[in-house]
Amino acid sequence: MELELDREYILGYGVDLGSKNEALDYISKKIISKEGAQIVTINPEMIEMGEKDERLGKILKNADLIIPDGVGIKLALRFRGIKQEQIAGIDFARSLINICADNDYSVAFVGAQEEVVNRAVENIKKETPNLNVVYKHNGYYDDEDVIIDAILAAEPKVVLVAMGVPRQEFFIDKLKSKKNDIILIGVGGSFDVWSGFTKRAPVVWQKLGLEWLYRTIKQPERFKRIFPTLPLFLFRVIIETIQLEKDY
Repeated sequence: MELELDREYILGYGVDLGSKNEALDYISKKIISKEGAQIVTINPEMIEMGEKDERLGKILKNADLIIPDGVGIKLALRFRGIKQEQIAGIDFARSLINICADNDYSVAFVGAQEEVVNRAVENIKKETPNLNVVYKHNGYYDDEDVIIDAILAAEPKVVLVAMGVPRQEFFIDKLKSKKNDIILIGVGGSFDVWSGFTKRAPVVWQKLGLEWLYRTIKQPERFKRIFPTLPLFLFRVIIETIQLEKDY
């Protein structure tokens, strides 16, 4: 199935344009047609990491669906004259879970600490009792192949991996190489939020696209990750946009 969303490129990395519902519809069609898809929720930090790690960069660029997560991506697209809504990865993943529950699509959860993943699944099952969870495991193990074999044996339609970048992307890439008809998405710290161990930013911060700032205030150690990454990223995007307009 060809991607039905338009794709813009920022510093060589694709970003799929459209609403959250359009992206979910695309993935739903993938499930119905028994096709697999890797979903990446991209942000400036991931692009920077991808430029430093060739393997990660290739994985990010080859993803089937690349969602504009992070205000930096939204601003970069705005420089190109593109008004694109910011689609938070955690919201997209939760909506995908709802679709799975409504249609009896089996799901697997992998990542985070044992107590976190167990509580996350428990809380989600309370909200969506019909969700068919066929496998769950924490993100700490001795043999990755054992975990992948267990996932394959469970035959989930969708696998959510919460190990952080780039570990979750490497895990997903390996799983995808074993079986390419599964929907795979890296969800970072989403299990921590769903479990209740981490509090998400208030809704008003989310709507203003300032969730990243809220997390930075709550976790000052994140400052070194965001700065100077974000301003340098935007500066490079501006330069690239000027060059593209000049060439055009």
